[in-house]
Amino acid sequence: MAGFFLLIFVQLFENHRMVGISRGSSRALCFVTGISQSMSDDIAVVKAVTNSIINSNKGTENKPSLHILVPFSDPGFGPLIRTADDTLFKDIVDHLTATGGGDNEEMSLSGLQLALSSAPFNSDIFLFTDAPAKDKHLKNTVIALIERTQTVVNFMITDSVVTNRRKRSNGNQPQTRMIAESDAQLYRDLAQASGGQAIEVTKAELPAATTIITQFARLSVVTLLQASRSLGQTDSFNFIVDETVSNPTVYITGRSLTFTITSPTGASQQSTDSTGSLITSTTTVGNFKTLQLQKQVGQWGIRIESDNPYTLRVIGQSPVDFLFDFVEPSEGPFDGFDSLDTRPRAGVNGRLLVSITGSDSATVTEVALVQSSKGSEETLGVVESQGNGNFLVQVDVMPVVEFVVRVKGRVQGSSNDFQRQSPTNFRASNLTLTANSENVFIPGTLLSVPFTVASNGPDGNVTIRASNSGGFESTFPTILFLEGGNSTNGTVTLSAPKNTPSGSDVILTIEAESPDGTDSNYIMLRFSIINSFNDFTHPECELLNRESNCTENCSLTAWEIYVRVTDSEAGVDRVDLIQGNGTFNTSLEAGNAGITLVSYAASCCAPEMEMLVVDRVGNVGTCRFTARDSVSIGVSQSLFLCLSIVALGHFIFKLSEH
Repeated sequence: MAGFFLLIFVQLFENHRMVGISRGSSRALCFVTGISQSMSDDIAVVKAVTNSIINSNKGTENKPSLHILVPFSDPGFGPLIRTADDTLFKDIVDHLTATGGGDNEEMSLSGLQLALSSAPFNSDIFLFTDAPAKDKHLKNTVIALIERTQTVVNFMITDSVVTNRRKRSNGNQPQTRMIAESDAQLYRDLAQASGGQAIEVTKAELPAATTIITQFARLSVVTLLQASRSLGQTDSFNFIVDETVSNPTVYITGRSLTFTITSPTGASQQSTDSTGSLITSTTTVGNFKTLQLQKQVGQWGIRIESDNPYTLRVIGQSPVDFLFDFVEPSEGPFDGFDSLDTRPRAGVNGRLLVSITGSDSATVTEVALVQSSKGSEETLGVVESQGNGNFLVQVDVMPVVEFVVRVKGRVQGSSNDFQRQSPTNFRASNLTLTANSENVFIPGTLLSVPFTVASNGPDGNVTIRASNSGGFESTFPTILFLEGGNSTNGTVTLSAPKNTPSGSDVILTIEAESPDGTDSNYIMLRFSIINSFNDFTHPECELLNRESNCTENCSLTAWEIYVRVTDSEAGVDRVDLIQGNGTFNTSLEAGNAGITLVSYAASCCAPEMEMLVVDRVGNVGTCRFTARDSVSIGVSQSLFLCLSIVALGHFIFKLSEH
């Protein structure tokens, strides 16, 4: 079985990358949107935003490397559509329609979980909804995914209590359908955890928010300051604008607040000032305010006065940023550090590995863990250069409160320090969660994942939750009794259908919650699916949509089709056009159940097309479409001979392994 174990070794290596190796510049732009009937206006905005972002960033360094779309409603969500093809993604979004639904809760967190499980590290997700979450139990799982991927999630919320109250104050009739305060707070909590915004607007105000979303989607956006106050209070904050930063902008969400901005020169401007030199433009949409600042290098200040909760984020555009992970010394065959798959332990020492991006000469001078929601207490770390732009940070005592990571440093030749913060909020835990398992999941077999929970707290029942991104059947204990100062064990079992394709990944999240519900921890494990079954079935084609206005004068008319190519076993490897001269675009959906999306457009003078479809073990089929007739799917005689030879060779190879 040498070939099989070689594949396993490759997968293991890919899933055990040593921290400090660059993750690359891959960043996804993700839309998670409700598609119930009431979301027609919101979907129109999603279409406009998608076209605006793609068109404005085309051919620039700000172009996202990947686009992801996840629809949701009730009771379903998905499928996840993942493509690097701009044109294909625009076509897919343009064909979104609002259907069904009603006033019920929807599967918004399930859609968000699916997007977080598939997006690259450090992506941006925009979630559009006008309904409460039906799957509130996924809140902790979603927060765990946010922490591990350091992804910013922004919520565009319509029909909330806030927006409906605004409608009534404007003299409109009271609304019978709205997102209650507690349901809206769930979205606000998730936005705050990620460093994103929960923007609450009316349907009429929603189009105005598109310009804000376009600003969010810039690839070179960095965070200079991130803070929130959950109870509402007066507080002052400082941030540094360095030479590399352009377009410094302040984002504030909240109601009934005032602020004062102070520049490095000591000049100030209040929110009540209609004129001033520090704020060049102001935009207010719903509960969200943006302030465009005049660029002045140095330390700025902002003082906010409010009796209500608010969030504050200061961003800019700069090539200089940082990546980091909480780490521990590697116990494997390689020297270095491994990233933690869990929250760091509270009250004891901890380590971070910080990597500076965008500059080869930047030096880190200070790293602090800053309390993010109630105050501004700081825990400073000891910084030690590891070379190649990497810095090890050692913290004597990990804080027990929620915090963000702030990095200060200087680029060689600059006269001012730079300051960056993590948008994501983090927390340490008094619970310790460990798990031992292989990184490979073979469908058709039972995967057992033993885990251990330990705590120095009092005796009591620890609540256990487990979820996986593949939606596979699982079993686990929901309650474990834990004696203070000791540990207890449990096991999660997973089973996947035999036809689950190789090459996809599944993320298993195990959560443990303290007896009093005030503390929790998680461990997140990624498994590569390796399937060794014998597959003799070629991929299949499903016609999603056909648009044709062909007339007798074919030169003046055109036709277009959208096709989904699937292979329920090995997964699709490639799709090639073998007949037709129209515009042919494909997107291979790696890690997404073997789905490939195809769009084809041609003149009516060329009313036929045929494509070759191949799966990952060499099975070959053809799919034929015309401007008017039904699809023809199958295998030609010559291709059938090729298919038989490939399948026979695959079968003999498997026999030789045994």
